[in-house]
Amino acid sequence: MSSVTGKNIKLSVFGESHGEAIGCVIDGLPAGIKLDEERIKRDMARRAPGKDLTSTPRLEKDIPHILSGVLNGVTTGAPLAMIIENENVKSSDYENLALVPRPSHSDYPAFVKYGGNNDIRGGGHFSGRLTAPLVFAGAVAKEALRAKGITVGAHIKSIGSVKDDCFDYNNITGQEIEELSLKAFSLLNSEKEIKMREEIEKYRADGNSIGGEIECAAIGVPAGFGGNMFDTVEGRLSQLLFGIPAVKGVEFGLGFGFAEANGADVNDGYEIRNGAVSLLSNNNGGVLGGITSGAPIVLSVAIKPTPSIGREQSSVNLKTLQNEKLIIKGRHDPCIVPRAVPVVEAAVAIGLLDIISE
Repeated sequence: MSSVTGKNIKLSVFGESHGEAIGCVIDGLPAGIKLDEERIKRDMARRAPGKDLTSTPRLEKDIPHILSGVLNGVTTGAPLAMIIENENVKSSDYENLALVPRPSHSDYPAFVKYGGNNDIRGGGHFSGRLTAPLVFAGAVAKEALRAKGITVGAHIKSIGSVKDDCFDYNNITGQEIEELSLKAFSLLNSEKEIKMREEIEKYRADGNSIGGEIECAAIGVPAGFGGNMFDTVEGRLSQLLFGIPAVKGVEFGLGFGFAEANGADVNDGYEIRNGAVSLLSNNNGGVLGGITSGAPIVLSVAIKPTPSIGREQSSVNLKTLQNEKLIIKGRHDPCIVPRAVPVVEAAVAIGLLDIISE
């Protein structure tokens, strides 16, 4: 398994959903980054399960225990190692899945690749539980970026058919992002929360699940970072974003909207503003030729519906090679989107810190 990412700031994530602990090691962090404990706790709490009916009832405190690399709240330059103990596990819920793979999960391809030796409990190392150490690493990266004047934030763009307002690509403020980070249900238009919760509840009550989108922005990133072809900002951020379970699509700026547009309408022109080169629009989401343009980086990710649902589904028995019906036990999110917001922020923050550290 490949659970290491980064060129300059290397991140390794380890553990399984129902193992003793999960955690991460961050190598390459510069010394002297002051960690804001309250901000880190806040991000961890935004991702943590068990808060309401929009998430899994599995209750985990998700308290990070730093083993090395930090002294008196400041990074030392040594590898930063952290663990989170798994406390509320029910491995018996997964006993019937060893030979009957869950539809739209990693179970079958992982069974083939690892000869049946993969940990199936809660998805093992493929589980969304592994996003907890990712959020911790992202919170650390945010502190390093904040010291350089870069801020990262995200919101729920849509859940099912219910849509939030979108960022103004070329005019995003730090206050706007800071306000989002204070919300457990991150929306630009708070009036949409009731309808989104109703949408989730409709599917939860029916033993089903629903997907959605998350929009993320980074402001304060100077022009000139990244590279062309196989070293693009889009490519490097997308690699991290696709490491998040359930992410099935990533687009920057207008993304697939470019396919039905014409150049005159969507080209990003330039002007001199306050003595500096600025963009008149930001349809490309802050990246041109794979290199940051100086405008806000804006991207969206598509989150698929939780595959573990309460309905009977079609599967097979890998031992008997017979068709079999499967009812999945366990505790699962009817919608992953609200808890995935800080995870998307974390992936973008880690990727940007790696990019600007060259």
